[in-house]
Amino acid sequence: MARDRFSEADHGTAPGCASPVDHLSRSQLHRLMDAFRCWNESAPTPYVRKVRGRYWLAFLMLRFTGARIGEILGVDDSTHIDFTQNEIRIVARTRSSGRNPARIIPVPPEVISGVSRYRSEFPRMRGRVFTLDPGNFRREFYRRAEDAYLPRELSHPHILRHSRAVELLQAGVPLITVQQLLGHTLSSTTAIYLQCPGVAAKKILDEKGLL
Repeated sequence: MARDRFSEADHGTAPGCASPVDHLSRSQLHRLMDAFRCWNESAPTPYVRKVRGRYWLAFLMLRFTGARIGEILGVDDSTHIDFTQNEIRIVARTRSSGRNPARIIPVPPEVISGVSRYRSEFPRMRGRVFTLDPGNFRREFYRRAEDAYLPRELSHPHILRHSRAVELLQAGVPLITVQQLLGHTLSSTTAIYLQCPGVAAKKILDEKGLL
């Protein structure tokens, strides 16, 4: 499979509004997810499936929460997941005050059901599904990114945070909502992820009846 066959639409931008922040395009996200899924599903033994399953679930959490890697690896699957509402409670320590502000992030039901199935298959892992070593996770991420033919500069876990932010904003999710989901203190930080050129701005205003 040649790398250059993926050059089209792989620049991390979408029609209308572009982002000045590096992020994965939709096709790149699909390829990365497929690479992680295939790796997980090809586990040859129950033990390897137990190991790989944790990386797969951590990847899904990063992909659909936009959280930082340290926040996801700090999730306690016994207390931080609402299996009924399909929500994740993310706790982040602020450097300035030492407080632990929490935010609730809804995720696709498939993510939560995946955690539930894993815990049913490996009950002894309950409460520590996400307690992975950050360095080990990054190494596996790099390998899966290579399998997905991603550029090296985009092959790091934090790219999923950027990608989710851009995905939400380009889908029309209000800035304040994205700010809350990402845990940004200032809306100006969130706004960095998206810039709309004049043509796109005119189209948006026209659709909202403001022109």
